[in-house]
Amino acid sequence: MHDDIGTARSADHDAFLVTCSSRQLLSRLADKWVTLVLCALIDGPARHSVLARRITGVSQKMLTQTLRNLERDGLLTRTVTPTVPLTVDYELTPLGHSLVGVFLQLKRWADINMDTVDAARAAYDARRQ
Repeated sequence: MHDDIGTARSADHDAFLVTCSSRQLLSRLADKWVTLVLCALIDGPARHSVLARRITGVSQKMLTQTLRNLERDGLLTRTVTPTVPLTVDYELTPLGHSLVGVFLQLKRWADINMDTVDAARAAYDARRQ
C-alpha cells in the first residue's frame, strides 16, 4: 500500500496516526543529537569521550541519553571492556548503518542546496520587513 507521499507503508504502521509507534521513532530520529551521534559513528566504534569532543555543544547528560535511546532502538551497541578504568565503546548496528545512509543523503542535499535556502530566507525576510 502507498500513502499520499508515494512511499510504501506497512498496514500496521502509519506515522500520520497519533497512536502509531512509528511516530515516536520519527520524532526521535528528527533530533539533531541523534543525527550527529549516528553520523559520528560511521567510521567505526568510538568512546563516549571521543563522541563528546567530536559533537561540540552536546551536554554530557544529552549525549548519554541519546546513546541509551539509540541502543534501546537497536541502532547502536554498547560494549564494555573490563579494563581499569572500564572502556565503553559505541558502534553502529547494521540497522544503524542503514539509517546513516539516509542521513548522509540528507546532509548532502543540505550542503548542495544551502545557498538556495539562504537566498529564499533572505527574500522572505525582506518581504516581511
